[in-house]
Amino acid sequence: MAEEFTFANVRRAVSGIARYVASQKPTGARVIVGRDPRFLGEACCAMAAEILSAHGITPLVIADAAPTPGISYAVTHHHADGAINFTASHNPPEYNGIKFSTPDGAPALPEATRAIESAIADFDAGTSFATVSADSPKAQALDSRGAYLDRLREIVDFAAIKKAKLRVIFDPLWGAGRGYSDGALRDAGVEVATVHDYRDVLFGGHAPEPDDHLLEDLREKMRSTKAHIGIATDGDADRFGIVDEDGTFFQPNYIIALLFDYLVESRGWKNGVGKSVATTNLINALAQHHGIELHETPVGFKFIGELIKQDKIAIGGEESAGLSIRHHVPEKDGILAGLLCCEMVARRGKPLGRQLHDLFDEVGSFYPQRENFRLTPEVKAQFTKKLLQEPKDFYGRRVREVVRKDGLKLVFEDGGWVCYRLSGTEPVVRVYSEASSEAGLAKLSVAAKQWIFE
Repeated sequence: MAEEFTFANVRRAVSGIARYVASQKPTGARVIVGRDPRFLGEACCAMAAEILSAHGITPLVIADAAPTPGISYAVTHHHADGAINFTASHNPPEYNGIKFSTPDGAPALPEATRAIESAIADFDAGTSFATVSADSPKAQALDSRGAYLDRLREIVDFAAIKKAKLRVIFDPLWGAGRGYSDGALRDAGVEVATVHDYRDVLFGGHAPEPDDHLLEDLREKMRSTKAHIGIATDGDADRFGIVDEDGTFFQPNYIIALLFDYLVESRGWKNGVGKSVATTNLINALAQHHGIELHETPVGFKFIGELIKQDKIAIGGEESAGLSIRHHVPEKDGILAGLLCCEMVARRGKPLGRQLHDLFDEVGSFYPQRENFRLTPEVKAQFTKKLLQEPKDFYGRRVREVVRKDGLKLVFEDGGWVCYRLSGTEPVVRVYSEASSEAGLAKLSVAAKQWIFE
C-alpha cells in the first residue's frame, strides 16, 4: 500500500474491470463490491462503486468486511455479473489487492484477466475517466452474510456437531471470517469460543495466515477449555488452519485427504477428486482405493474451480490451504473447510490424529512438505535451464515419471516425489517433496536442495 497499491492504481484497475464487464453486458450489469478488514478498504469500495456507476453498472456494495467465499456465493445467489473484492488474503497487513470474480463466482480465468489488462492499457493510452451523471445507476446495499450462512447450513451437519457435544475454538485472525464460523456453530447450539474477535488492520502485527506458528493463542484457548478441535481462517477466510485436540497443527495436505475420504463415506460422492500437482499423493492413493477418478491440475485454485463448475469432483484442494466441494462455490472456502472438519470429528468420534493413522493403515503413509529457497540471479539463470532437463536418476532414486503440469515434478519408483516451481514475482524456488517416512523425507529434502545449488 502507498507504493503499488495506490488510489490511482485502484482507479485504473477498476476502470479496466468496468470496461470489461460493460463489454460482456452493455446494459443492466450489476457488480458486487466487497472487502476484507484492511486499512482503507471502505474508501476503496466507495471509489469502485463510483467508477462502476460512471460506466453504467449498478454497484452492489457490502458494507461490512466479508469473506471471499461469501462474496463468491453472493455472485451466483444474486445473479450478479461479477465481484470486485479488495483483499490481500493471507498476506501481511501492509499489502492490499483486488480479486475479480466472474459471473459464475469463480476467480477470473486467464482470458478474462488478459481482457481486463487490455482494457487498462486502453485507458492508460489517454482515455479520460468516466464520470457519474444523473442517469448513472445508484449504488445499492447488499447483505451477503445471511444467504451464505444458509448455504453452509445446507451443507454441514450442525445437528451432528451439537449431538456430539463438540467444543470448538475459532480464530479468524482479525479477518473477514469474524462472526461466520463461530456464528453458524453458536446458532446451532454448539459450544464455541473465539479468539481475535475484533477488527485490527495490522492483524496483530503479522500476516493473517492460519499457519502453525501463528496459532498459539488458539491452542491456549483450546487447552483452557479442553476443546476437541480448533479452526482458523485467514484474512479473507478463503484459507483454513486446523488444530487437533492435543494441539497438533494439521497441515492442509492431510485435511484435504481426510475430508475427501469422509465425503465419500458420508455423502457417497464418487464423481472425482481434484488436487494440484504440488498436493500430497495420499489423495492419489485414496482415489485408487475408492475407485474414483483423479484430476491433477496446475497450481492455482481457478483450475479446481473449473472442475467444481463441471461437477467432475466431490472435493478439490491445494496444499496451500485451499478447498471447496461439489455443488458449492468454485472458490476456496476456509470457513466451510473448518466446519466440515468439526462434522467429521463429531460423526466419526475420533480426533484427527487417529483418523489419519487409520488412513495410513489403509493406503500407506505419506509425509509431504514445502520449502522456499531464495536464488541469486546467477543461480536462478542456471537452475531455469536445469528445469528443462528430464533426469532418469535423482541421487540414487530412479525417476519413474516426469510431470510438467506446473514446474518440474519428478516421481520416483518408490512413490516419493519432488516438485520445483519458480516464483513469478520473487527470486524464489518453491520445492515440494513427499516420502513414505519422516526419515525418507529428511533425506529427500537434502537431495532436493542439493539439486538446486550444485
